[in-house]
Amino acid sequence: MIATKAYAAKAASAPLAPFQLERKDVGPNDIQIEIQYCGVCHSDIHQVRDEWGGSIFPMVPGHEIVGKVIKVGDAVTKFKVGETAGIGCFVDSCRHCPSCEAGEEQYCDNHLSFTYNGTYKDGAPTYGGYSDQIVVDESYALHISDKLPLEGVAPLLCAGITTYSPLMTWKIGKGHKVAVVGLGGLGHMGVKFAASLGAEVTVLSTSASKKDDALKLGAHHFVVTKDEEQVKAVAGTFDFILNTISAQHEYDFYLQMLKLDGTMVLVGIPPEAPQVSAFNLISKRRRIAGSMIGGIKETQEMLDYCAEQGIVSDVEVINIDYINEAYERMLKNDVRYRFVIDMESLK
Repeated sequence: MIATKAYAAKAASAPLAPFQLERKDVGPNDIQIEIQYCGVCHSDIHQVRDEWGGSIFPMVPGHEIVGKVIKVGDAVTKFKVGETAGIGCFVDSCRHCPSCEAGEEQYCDNHLSFTYNGTYKDGAPTYGGYSDQIVVDESYALHISDKLPLEGVAPLLCAGITTYSPLMTWKIGKGHKVAVVGLGGLGHMGVKFAASLGAEVTVLSTSASKKDDALKLGAHHFVVTKDEEQVKAVAGTFDFILNTISAQHEYDFYLQMLKLDGTMVLVGIPPEAPQVSAFNLISKRRRIAGSMIGGIKETQEMLDYCAEQGIVSDVEVINIDYINEAYERMLKNDVRYRFVIDMESLK
């Protein structure tokens, strides 16, 4: 076993603190990654505090991982020692169900092993990227370009693919009018991707103070959703709405902004299920859909696209001992737009 330094929550009411764990040895198909940066996702807070239920403690969060390969198994063919690799939200799946065979492992029908707060097939718990190293099967690792700053790449492994995947699924591009609801860790990536694909992008936000940021990120328009006149002006205008909000809110408010055959895709998870008016859907043949992350193939495509387009997340780099303060700031929306941990600070 490999001794590993980490930060963990030992209970839902406990702050994150130094923790020692043991990683499995490097098997024939595994690679060992020395973690350099790990992004801080809002879902880390939900799971550390058991807000979704079923949390496994002690918990080492983190599923936006980039680092250097320091060891490879005898049968590894995709990675070499010294290369940069990434790990996203899962580290294994059943590999044989229709979803896995279609390259949509994130929707595995049998057993998806999440990077943390999950289990491997043998029942052993998974521990995430708030740690100095990790061992993973090469089939679930990703190639990272050295063209981009690694601290800005880390959040692409969750925030990036979460917003890229629905834009690809609905074939968003030139001629589409796209709205992004919320300008946080997910929303700012949605703006960057939609704009880079050629769509006309509008940010919908309750905070007028975010207008300048939205335009700098690539948005063409900004609507303050507390302003009735601005909301009326965009009624029935959007082909596609990317809804990134996890706080409680009304879906109907945004549905009325869709045109005929428009779709609103949910990537945020409110704590309670909002009600939806059937009339709002029926009257314009509108749709509500959901999207999670992406499979390994699509995530690699996203990372390659970002390398070509020069797209990274806007980040604030922190040391690991600041993580509890970072969580409190995230709850106040006091970060633009993603915290990333410099794992050198763990040594």
